[in-house]
Amino acid sequence: MAKRVKATINPEVLVWARTSAAYEIDVVGEKLDLDPEVVRAWESGDEQPSIPQLRKLAELYRRPLAVLYLPAAPMAFRPMHDFRRLPESGFRRFSPELTYEIRSAHQRRQLALELLEEEGENPQKFALTATLETSAEVAGAAIRDALGIDYALQSTWRDPRVALHAWRARVEELGVLVFQASRVSSEEASGFAFWAETLPFVVVNRKDTHGRRVFSLLHEIAHLMLHQSGVSDVEAEGPRPNDDERVEVYCNAVAASALMPRQLFLAEPLVADHQGGKEAWSDGTIKALAATYGVSREAAVRRLLTLGRTTEDFYRRKRSQYGQEFRAQRQREKEKRGDKGIPRNMPLETVADFGRPFVRMLLSRYHAERLSLAEVSGFLGVKVRHIPGIEQTVGLG
Repeated sequence: MAKRVKATINPEVLVWARTSAAYEIDVVGEKLDLDPEVVRAWESGDEQPSIPQLRKLAELYRRPLAVLYLPAAPMAFRPMHDFRRLPESGFRRFSPELTYEIRSAHQRRQLALELLEEEGENPQKFALTATLETSAEVAGAAIRDALGIDYALQSTWRDPRVALHAWRARVEELGVLVFQASRVSSEEASGFAFWAETLPFVVVNRKDTHGRRVFSLLHEIAHLMLHQSGVSDVEAEGPRPNDDERVEVYCNAVAASALMPRQLFLAEPLVADHQGGKEAWSDGTIKALAATYGVSREAAVRRLLTLGRTTEDFYRRKRSQYGQEFRAQRQREKEKRGDKGIPRNMPLETVADFGRPFVRMLLSRYHAERLSLAEVSGFLGVKVRHIPGIEQTVGLG
């Protein structure tokens, strides 16, 4: 039997590739069906992987094979600040899935900057700003003004799905790249943001409900107004370091104010004319309020609590109820599908994840013969046969 050819690589690059992908050595061994000591030997330089084994490592770490042949480890992205709640263990770390989504978002932004520079275009600057001393109502009003959103317009978005598309389109008009993460669990993060004067980006979790994504989008815009980058969850409960807690409470307040301005919300007939006690809000009334503002029922009840119109106990009961209903619905859908899985529409998924401005930027360069079809499909991570459908989805077909 011929001796298997070993890959001549710098072990420091293997260490960088694994740690920058947020994998522990034991997990790598499990994923590749190897003794973890073999992986340790590769990283110490005592052994070298075969070329097929190196290909598997590259696939696991989501890196081009050529990157693992670099003579030295490149500089990794500076880790994003972690604003999430502390788990019971008191230790937070990013999963490989979240780490990959962060890296991908940075790569998309860099690509967009390079494409704009090639065309001699200057990207729009993000002008909204605030500090923690700025009233949340003032900051929320500034968002609405900048996006051109008033009550008459917003009240037509009675479905959270419609509301998400509408808010997102207007945020993108401010020069913000808005992506959706499809690999991260809802329990790990609701979204993250990267602040830059030009082409900042926001990423919301596609596994969340549309109503929750609307709130997350505005929460992350509040982070951009503070000139902050970081990973968030929008849950109000759970321990955080004091400084992080102050920031997250503020960003939640700004998001709520932008979505449900205090004066408008309190003047809403369903609220102003409410005759019952603080815990006498019916499911029908809550559902109607949520529909009027295109938000989730939980967000509507939370706003009632913040404005002193209900109690903490009522909010907790409703939050638990909505969670149970959501899980039951997901279970019913899963049973209905059986082994078929969720049918995928790659053109719609691609545009939903990457955003119309980014997709149109790539396609316009393709039509101008500045990018090849293979390059466009590679950047979007889809097969060439899906490109015509993507063109139709963004109105370029």
